[in-house]
Amino acid sequence: MGGSESSLYQKHLSRFLPDELADIDRVFDALSGSPGPVEGTGGKAAKRTVTLTMFKAYIREALPESMTVKLFDGMKSIRVAEKPSSPSDQVGKEQFVVFLAAVTKGYAEEKSDIVVKMISEADGTMKGSHILEFAEDLVGSLVHVLKHRKELKGWSLQNTQDPTAGIKALASQLVSELKLADGKKVEGAQIQDAVCDKSSLEDWVFRVPQVSTLLNVIVQQGLLVFQSLPDRAQDTLHVLPRCKGVQSSAFVSLLDIPSVTYLNSHLPAEVRHRWRLLFASRLHGESFTQLLGHLVNKGPCLLVLRDSDGYVFGGFASCSWEAKPQFQGDSRCFLFSVSPSLSVFTCTGYNDHFMYLNHRQQTMPNGLGMGGQHDYFGLWIDSDYGKGHSKAKPRCITYNSPQLSAQEDFMLDALEVWAVGDPPENDTTEKGKKSILDVDPEAQALLEMIGKSRQSEGFRKPEEDDGD
Repeated sequence: MGGSESSLYQKHLSRFLPDELADIDRVFDALSGSPGPVEGTGGKAAKRTVTLTMFKAYIREALPESMTVKLFDGMKSIRVAEKPSSPSDQVGKEQFVVFLAAVTKGYAEEKSDIVVKMISEADGTMKGSHILEFAEDLVGSLVHVLKHRKELKGWSLQNTQDPTAGIKALASQLVSELKLADGKKVEGAQIQDAVCDKSSLEDWVFRVPQVSTLLNVIVQQGLLVFQSLPDRAQDTLHVLPRCKGVQSSAFVSLLDIPSVTYLNSHLPAEVRHRWRLLFASRLHGESFTQLLGHLVNKGPCLLVLRDSDGYVFGGFASCSWEAKPQFQGDSRCFLFSVSPSLSVFTCTGYNDHFMYLNHRQQTMPNGLGMGGQHDYFGLWIDSDYGKGHSKAKPRCITYNSPQLSAQEDFMLDALEVWAVGDPPENDTTEKGKKSILDVDPEAQALLEMIGKSRQSEGFRKPEEDDGD
C-alpha cells in the first residue's frame, strides 16, 4: 500500500502487536481467497477486496446470516481514504484492519460508529426498534457462535433453559439503559417508537460495556481471529465462566446462557472464571439441612430460586455463608431477577444487612436472608423448607430491589446454588473429614455468640479440584 496508506489506517495498525498483525493477514487472505498480491491492469498489484458473498462463504454457519450481514455493513462503511470516495460494496484490507482495531481495541466513540453502521446505513437518527433488534441479534449470535465453536465452557443447551426467552430478556435489559438526547431513559414498550441520535448511541455503548464485550467475542469467534494467541483466546472467559459440577444428564438449571453471561458480568472480576454447582433441590433433596450442608463455608456463591408462579430470582453472596446470629457479607453482594425480567440490584449503603443465615435458634429468625431486616427480608428462605418471602414496599432498603417473587410470601418450587471462583482453602467437603461444627450449625452459632472461634478452621486439607 506504500505511501497511499492513510493516517487513519496507520493509527489503527499501530495498535496491534506483530503476532496479531500476522493473524490478521492470515484471516484476510482466507477471506479474500488469495494469499499474495493480485495482478491488476498495467502489471500493477491490485488491492484485494472481499465481497459479501466471499464473507458469507468464510463465516458459513458460525454466525446467523443477519449478524454476518451486519458485520460486513460495519466494515464497508469505514472510510480510510484521505479524500472522500464513492461507497463500495466491497471491503479492502485497510477497512478490515480499522474495523478490527475499533471493535477489539477502540474507544467508545469508535465502537459506537461501527454499531451505528451495523444498525442503519443512513447517518443521523435511528429508531429504538432497530436498536432492540440489533441487541437481540447480538445476544443470539453470542449463544450461536459459542455453541458452534464448542466454546460453551462446560455449559450445555441441554442442561440449561431454552435461551430464546433469555435472549430477548438480556437484549431488553441492555436497551433499557439507552438514554435519549434529553437524558431520559426509555421505559418498556416505548423503545419501539423512540428516536435516538448518534450521541445517544455513543453514550449507550460507553455506559453499557457488555455491548462492546459481546461484539468483541462475536467478531473474534466468528472470524476465528486471534484464536491462536493464548492471551486473546481467553477473552471468552470474561463472558462465559467455566461450568463445573454438572454431572447428571437429568439436571436442567434454572438459568439459561444469556442470564449466566449477564450475572457473571456483575460478579467481582476475580471470581468470574468458574462456576461450580453446589446444590440443586431436584438432585440433593428439598431440605434446609441439606442446603446448609452444601452451602456453608464454600466461598462466594449465587443462590437461584424459582417460586411456584414461575418467577426466577436470587442473590449473590460475596463471601462464605456461616450459620450465626449476626448479619454478614459486604457491599459486593446483590440481589437479582431473571424472570420475568433480567435485572441486578446492588447495595444502597443504607445498612449492612447483606447476608443472614441462622438455624435452630429460639430467639432469632431461622432461615437464610438477604437485605432488609428480620422478618422483612428482600429475599428470605425459611428453615421450614419450601416457604419464603420477598418484602419490599416500595423497595428493599439494602439493595433497592423490588419484590422479586410473584407473591410477597411464596412457595419455593426449585433452588440451586453455584459457587463462583476457586474453592476456598478451608473447604470441608472431603468425606469423613467434617468437623462436628459443620454438621451442627447450632453449635457453631453458639460459639459465635460467646465469642469463641473455631480452632480447627484452616487446618484441614482442602478439597481437591476437579480439574479444568
